[in-house]
Amino acid sequence: MGNISYYTKESYEKLKKQLEELEAQKPVIAQRIADARELGDLSENAEYHAAREALSLLEYKIAQLQEKLSNARIVDTSELDTDKVLLLSKVKVKNLDNGQIMHFTIVSPGEGDFKSGKLSTDSPLAKGLLRKKVGDVAEIQVPAGLLRLEILDISR
Repeated sequence: MGNISYYTKESYEKLKKQLEELEAQKPVIAQRIADARELGDLSENAEYHAAREALSLLEYKIAQLQEKLSNARIVDTSELDTDKVLLLSKVKVKNLDNGQIMHFTIVSPGEGDFKSGKLSTDSPLAKGLLRKKVGDVAEIQVPAGLLRLEILDISR
């Protein structure tokens, strides 16, 4: 059994849609294999081998998504505590070294996207912010040195 991951309903639905799209590709690749098989000698049939490899990769991706979905739990963001930074919290922070204000959302592993302000719970930045409260200062070691972020606001 894999690790349980927490998702918003929207993120969970997005994963299900990805799985459906991948599963829809299986008959297409199976047909490519059947067409290539009709061409004769399979030992030197590059199209056949490419299609078999594509099917194997597709089945691997499907299995990964099925595993992720089987271990997924949907979180109702309306029930989240806003006293401290938790999974799915929206956090407004101030960099105490340069005064820059930043906004982040704490998300499950694999959903992180720094450019869009989504910090994965397994990232050093999110780990440093988790369980902090408004007014707390998170000191986080990053490659560029020590980052000091003051928590200004926590919302859902």
